[in-house]
Amino acid sequence: MTKVDSSLQSQNPISSAQNSVDNVHQAVNHALSHPTAQTTEEAQNAISKAKNSVDQAFDQSDSPAVQQAIESLEEDKARLTSLE
Repeated sequence: MTKVDSSLQSQNPISSAQNSVDNVHQAVNHALSHPTAQTTEEAQNAISKAKNSVDQAFDQSDSPAVQQAIESLEEDKARLTSLE
């Protein structure tokens, strides 16, 4: 019996970076609406993971999608910094 891939979208470095940045956006929104040490830490962890993912994607391609992910990540980092 073969294993069927249930993912509708293959995970390449660019889509992985975009997903990570989306997670950052959600985490930062949550931290801003519910400012606790835990939500802030979760947002910082999401930023760290997304930075790694974006760096890997940038190593593969300097496409507009990667540039947009970098810009979105920087915006969310700034939003989180305004909370601290």
